Amino acid sequence: MPRSTRMAAWCLSLALLAFAPAAVSDDLPEYRLKAAFLYNFALFTEWPADLGATLNLCVYGRDPFGEEIDALQGKPVGARRIVVRRFTSIEGLSVCQVVFIVNPSGDGISRVLSALHGASVLTVADAPGAARQGVALNMNLVNNKITFEANLTAVRAANLTLSSKLLSLATEVLP
Repeated sequence: MPRSTRMAAWCLSLALLAFAPAAVSDDLPEYRLKAAFLYNFALFTEWPADLGATLNLCVYGRDPFGEEIDALQGKPVGARRIVVRRFTSIEGLSVCQVVFIVNPSGDGISRVLSALHGASVLTVADAPGAARQGVALNMNLVNNKITFEANLTAVRAANLTLSSKLLSLATEVLP
């Protein structure tokens, strides 16, 4: 891909990310917006060089996205392409690079985080307090707008780096 095309794609993605927090959920279904956030989270994450040609974006639990997440299938993230996968078992998550944890209840978050400990996996949820429990990025619906928090300890533990541009859009960045 020519440098000018990559730069244009990067600028467009940044623009989408910049305006996404202001998007009202009445205009688009909530999980379409959250799928767009997941894509931008993947774009603005620095991935290990040895990752390979695919980036497995996994939904763990009962899928609230439906076809909204399927629209990400094959989309580029740098030199890689997204593969959308769904899992109901923690054991399957070992192939994932991004894991969206659906409706974590009880010790759901801690079980997933324990299973992924030491792996280069960006964990994402949309549950109150999930970032404080150790999830890297947590989306919230506030006044009909999608916002997110970042947990840098969780990001570093996964051997990942988030773009400063992404972090500047977070409503809270935990050290």
